Amino acid sequence: MNASVLQLAGVSKRFAAPGGAVEALKDVALELAAGEFVAITGPSGSGKSTLLHIAALLEPPTSGEVWLEGENVAQLSERALAARRAEKIGMVFQKFCLLPHRSVLANVLFRFRYASRARGAARASAVAALEMVGLRDRLQHKARLLSGGEMQRVALARAIALPPRLLAADEPTGNLDRAAAEGVMDCLRELNRRGTTILLVTHNEALLRHCSRHLRLVDGRIGS
Repeated sequence: MNASVLQLAGVSKRFAAPGGAVEALKDVALELAAGEFVAITGPSGSGKSTLLHIAALLEPPTSGEVWLEGENVAQLSERALAARRAEKIGMVFQKFCLLPHRSVLANVLFRFRYASRARGAARASAVAALEMVGLRDRLQHKARLLSGGEMQRVALARAIALPPRLLAADEPTGNLDRAAAEGVMDCLRELNRRGTTILLVTHNEALLRHCSRHLRLVDGRIGS
């Protein structure tokens, strides 16, 4: 059996709200083995994005433990936690989160802002990532001039330019037409074939055929 990349043990997340605390996640247990491609579906408000953000070390759980490659991240300082995110986790958002007036290459190079890489090596990795997603000829194009599908592929290239151990994707095809969505999923499938572990949150059950495992989240609880 492949080694574990991510483990969530008894993870719960509560948010303060005017009417009282809202429990977004309730005692969630999840383990991802190296090389898996896991999809999580569920209705709006079920806690999918919260789960993904905790898995990507973007926010801590209220209770429970998060382990990344055998390391309990609760024991890390903020600086060490940021280093783990930079070196081991790639994140793809539904809304692209690009710098619209910067070039495609500059957007991908942003991935190296918190990573210790020589400028030349970083550029070479960024170009290689853009080539993988089919945008080698768009290096100097401004991000705002791209189509939605191209923007999402730039966001994907940014996430993988520094090859992650875990790629967390939050509705990466939600704003795309069918053809563009399939293009992004083809890229994710190729990344997975090369060994990247992927955790995908989606409403689109047509994408599940790309994945090796499907879990459903309902009312903050996870099941198969």
